[in-house]
Order: sequence, then structure tokens, then C-alpha cells
Amino acid sequence: MTFEFATASRIRFGPGVAAEAAAAAHALGRKVLLVTGGNGRRTEALARQLAAVGTEVRPFAVRGEPTVEMVREGTQLAQDSHCEVVVACGGGSVLDAGKAIAALAANGGDPLDYLEVVGKGLPLGKPSLPLIALPTTAGTGTEVTRNAVIASHAHGVKASLRSPFMLPYLALVDPELTYGLPPALTASTGMDALTQLIEPFVCRRANPFTDNLCREGIARVARSFVKAWSMGGEAVAREDMALASLFGGVALANAGLGAVHGFAAPIGGQFPVAHGAVCAALLPQVMELNIRALRSREPNNPALARYAEIARLVTGQPDAPAEVGVAGVRNLANTLGVKGLKELGIPADAYPAMVEKALKASSMKGNPIPLEFPELMAILEKSS
Repeated sequence: MTFEFATASRIRFGPGVAAEAAAAAHALGRKVLLVTGGNGRRTEALARQLAAVGTEVRPFAVRGEPTVEMVREGTQLAQDSHCEVVVACGGGSVLDAGKAIAALAANGGDPLDYLEVVGKGLPLGKPSLPLIALPTTAGTGTEVTRNAVIASHAHGVKASLRSPFMLPYLALVDPELTYGLPPALTASTGMDALTQLIEPFVCRRANPFTDNLCREGIARVARSFVKAWSMGGEAVAREDMALASLFGGVALANAGLGAVHGFAAPIGGQFPVAHGAVCAALLPQVMELNIRALRSREPNNPALARYAEIARLVTGQPDAPAEVGVAGVRNLANTLGVKGLKELGIPADAYPAMVEKALKASSMKGNPIPLEFPELMAILEKSS
């Protein structure tokens, strides 16, 4: 058995820890690039706190999921302003943009010099600017990962900028920042968190270190997801989901993912649809087909037993077989009003091209069993 473990230099979790961001940033430098979502009002208090401790703040708003062009613009602002620290406060898109900007501001060059698949894939030679990450959704876990997912519309795909240098200096995971999430966003980001606990648990590089994080995270999602969705300010439920998201981020960074995320990159690169919504639409079908393929072709694969364990965690039934877990996840998606691919604006005639791209995705290589073209087509068709 061989594995490694890496995460953010420091993680602070708990209600109210977001208030520590200003002092932490001030200790690292006097000029801060503040990366936020499109609605700057949500981070006005943080901007005031940064200014109050004597830091010079340069705001940069990320509207939608980060693109190559957006990262270029943010990097230029950081360099022109001589920023010493990056503070990113928002959902996964904001944190990914902040991580990419912090890396490029320190290393120079263009995003396409470093992007995988569509770029040159060059390694980063220098550590990123120190980055403080404050997630405001419970989904991506990107505050503890070593990559940033960037869309290249010219290539019709999303690709990762990846390096150990991109791990945040400090992750401040404050469940209170998620209290205002609307139900639809709670649903899509939460399904992303669940996907990022299930896929690392069954993937080819699963390891004992991340297994227990996945078990604990799945159990917390099972008991609290619907409550967080229906009662947005319920503190215990929001804390469970924030912790599950954090565990999923650590797990995927140190074990890997699977077919859901193998599809998510090409779909998100070609269509303007949120990453979490794609994961939500695909997860039950990927689970179902993986289990069927494992039973047919690799009945001794340990992933089958892991799918049965997921079923027990999701349903609470001590003897539940793997297929019951699929039904439990599908029922959860139905309860949350998850949309299919067609409702998300992804036409059926795009499926063959999506499968071709997914087969080349790095996440697909982590799937517990290789899936063939017709099987991947069947996943998309059943996810419609």
C-alpha cells in the first residue's frame, strides 16, 4: 500500500472563525487581493475588517465559474497592485479563481502555460502567494485541495491547474457563512459534497487515511442534508454539511474521483451549468452502472463491498446491499428537486462528444472499473 497525504497548511473550523481572516492576512502582508463572488455585498464586512487592521485591499469579483480570461485579469491586478496575500471568500468558483491567481501572480506566465490537458502542463516553479480561503458553500472542498478548475471556452472543456504549491496557507471553514444559501444552491453544492465523499471511497486509490473521512462525511450528509436544505439556518445541519464538504475536499485531493467528475469537466466546459448541478444529475446513475459493471466483470473488486457500506450509511439499514444505496441517493436527489441534464440545457446530441472527452479526463481514471463507451452513453441518457 502506497499513498500520500497533503492538505492546507492550517485549517480552522467552527462558527465564527471567519472573523480571524483579517488578522491572519495582516500578519502575511499589507496589500491584499480580495477575491469575491459577483455580489460584493456578501463580503463587505470582510473588506471593512481588512481595512481596519491596516491592509490595502484590491477587490476582484468572480462572476460565474472561473475562466482562463478571468484568471489572466485577476493575476494582472494582483501583480500591478503588488499584492502580497490573496484572500478568497465565496463558493468553489471563487476559491478556485483565488488559488489560480495566487499561483500565477507568484510564478508569472499565462494560465495555458500550466493548465493540464489543454495547456502546456508546465509545473509551477515557485510557491503561490499565501492564500486564505473562506468557503461560503458546503460543496467543493476546494479550500483544502491542490488544484483549481478553470474553464477554457476556446477548447470547450474545464481543466486543472495543479501543484502542491497551490494548497491554501489557511482554510477558515465557518458554517455560519452558509446560513444564507438558498435551497437550490444548498442542494447542488451538497450533492457535489456527497459525490466527493462517495467517489474517493470507491476509487482505485482509496486509502485508509481518507476512508474514515469519507465514512464520517457520508454519515453526516445522510443525517443533515435535507434539514440544511429545508431549514437553512439550522446550525447543527449546516455544521454537518460544512464538515462533510471539508472531508470530501481532503479525500478527493488524496485519493481521487471517478466517472461523475470525469463527465463534469467536459460538460461544464461546453455548457454554462454549475458543477454541482451536473454532479447531482449524474451521481445515482454512475453508482448504479458501476455496481452493475463490477458484479458482471469484477465481482471480487473491493469497491462492491464499499458500495454496500455506502448503502448502510445512507439508509441506516444494517444489511442493505449496494443497490439500496443507489435508491437512497436517487430518492435524496428527487427530494431536493435535482434537475436532469435536459433541464440543465444539455442536449442529447452532445452526448457522444461528452463521452469522448470524459474518457480522456483524469478523474475517469480513478473510477473503480473502466467503463465502455455504451455504458457511459447509458449514464447520460438515464441522467436526462
